[in-house]
Amino acid sequence: MATFATSDQLLVIIDPVARRWDGESVRIAKDVLSAGAASTKVCLPEDQEEFARVLARRGSRRPVVVGDDRALMRAVALLHRQRALAETVLSVVPVGAGLGVSHALGVPSGAVAAARAVLDGAERRLDVLVDDSDGVVLGALRIPPVPLAAQSESESTVAGAGLAQGGGHPWLRTYQSLFRTLVPSRPSRLSAAPAAPGPARLRIEVDGVTLVDLDQPVEAVSVTPGPSGTAVVRVRPLSLGAVAVPLEARGRTVTVSGADFRYRADAAVAGPVRVRTWTVREGALGLMLPGR
Repeated sequence: MATFATSDQLLVIIDPVARRWDGESVRIAKDVLSAGAASTKVCLPEDQEEFARVLARRGSRRPVVVGDDRALMRAVALLHRQRALAETVLSVVPVGAGLGVSHALGVPSGAVAAARAVLDGAERRLDVLVDDSDGVVLGALRIPPVPLAAQSESESTVAGAGLAQGGGHPWLRTYQSLFRTLVPSRPSRLSAAPAAPGPARLRIEVDGVTLVDLDQPVEAVSVTPGPSGTAVVRVRPLSLGAVAVPLEARGRTVTVSGADFRYRADAAVAGPVRVRTWTVREGALGLMLPGR
C-alpha cells in the first residue's frame, strides 16, 4: 500500500553526466525541489566515489538522484550494499540519454513532472531481483545481452527525447549530430555486449525445477520481476526446422548455469559467469512516484 513520505528534507544528488548532458533540465529540477521542500541540500559529486560518500552521509534526508538509469542503478546498488535499501525512500529525476528503466518503473519524463512527483507523489514498494553476487536488477535481465545498438524502439525514443527536454536547443542538437558524424563512436568496455551472439546451452531452473537443460540450445532468455513477489522467466529455444514453442515459468528464484555467459541487467552488462542465481525481493525498493 502506498504511503506518503514523511521527510521534507531532501538530499539532491546531481550526477555529473546529467550536468553535462542537459544543464537546463538540471537547473529546473533543482529550482522546483528547492522551492517545494522544507530543506534541500544539493550535492554535485564529481565521480562515483564521491557519489557513494554523499549517499552514505545522507542522514535523515530523503535522497533524490538527478541523472540517468546508471545513476539510479548506482544509488540502488549502494543502498543495497549498505543494507539500507528497504528503509530508504528513493526519488529520481531522469536526466540523460538512457532513461528506459526509470520510465518503465513509472517515473515521469520531464524535469518539472518528475520533481513534482518527488514532492507530492507517493511511496510505492517495488520488487527487485538480487543475485548471489549482491547485484540488483530493477527492470529486466537478458541472456545473451542485447547489444546497445539493438535496444528497444521505446528506449531509443526516450533517449532521443532527452535532447529535446529543457536544454535541447536546436543549435546544440545540430552540433551533436555533426560531432557524431565526424567522430566514430567507441563502445564502452563495461557496457558493450558481444556482437551477434549465437545460441547458448544453459540449464535454467525456476524454484529448483529445470525449465531448460543443456541439451536444448536457447536463443534468448529474459527474467523480469512479476506479480506477487515472483519472477517471470521467458525462454526462446533454438528453432531447428520446426517452430520452437517459447517457454514461460514463474517463481521466486532463478538459477542459470552452463558455459560462460554474459547477461544484461537493466543498462549494464555483467559476466562472463558459469552460474548465477537471482532471487525476488518483494517490495525491496521504495520509490516516489506520482500519486494515483
